[in-house]
Amino acid sequence: MSGRHDESPINPLPPIVVALALVILGIELIFQAGARGFAGGQDAVGWRLEAMREYAFSGVVLEWMIDTGRWPLEHVKRFVTYPFIHVSFTHTLMVLVFLLALGKMVGEVFGTFAVLAVFFLSAIVGALAFGLLTGEDALLAGGYPAVYGLVGSYTFMLWVSLAGTGNNQLRAFQLIGFLMGVQLIFGLLFGANKTWVADIFGFGTGFFLSFLLVPGALARLRDRLRQR
Repeated sequence: MSGRHDESPINPLPPIVVALALVILGIELIFQAGARGFAGGQDAVGWRLEAMREYAFSGVVLEWMIDTGRWPLEHVKRFVTYPFIHVSFTHTLMVLVFLLALGKMVGEVFGTFAVLAVFFLSAIVGALAFGLLTGEDALLAGGYPAVYGLVGSYTFMLWVSLAGTGNNQLRAFQLIGFLMGVQLIFGLLFGANKTWVADIFGFGTGFFLSFLLVPGALARLRDRLRQR
């Protein structure tokens, strides 16, 4: 009986979600400290811009790599580093909210590996889509494509749940519809580039990847392939 009293009423966050959040927050705090003169001297004011040039994803660089057939690590790394570099504190804060809330749910249902797979694969696919489809010179930075992948996995969970209860499965897509609507409004009011393309493809990656992350999915897939 005493063991039950010792249990926390709040389920802890999966360690991998905490780790990702700490890396994102830590980098942003370094930028903030530099911009406010708490560290790094006068040069620290430009730390964010330097990090953007070094670690953000560039469609122009992707085009150059495809045309030349050269894939140096200094540029390939951008596929997985850009989600950790944000353009502002508000940008960082919003990504952290999505990561902590949705990462917790995805991690509890699918496990630690799933969170990592969805986060990074969604970021990679989102960057590829942005680079290949938009033709924009703007840099892609921030964790939205990665956390939109978590939105996709969460949507998959709702989609399956609604199917099991006989409800309309389209209701599972209300969250992504709302988020895209908000982006459209902000784009019309303040102007925006085409980074939303990366977000949409990140969402799609998370949603469809979840079919393979369901426990036992890979084993069932192997069995079907063997039968053929």
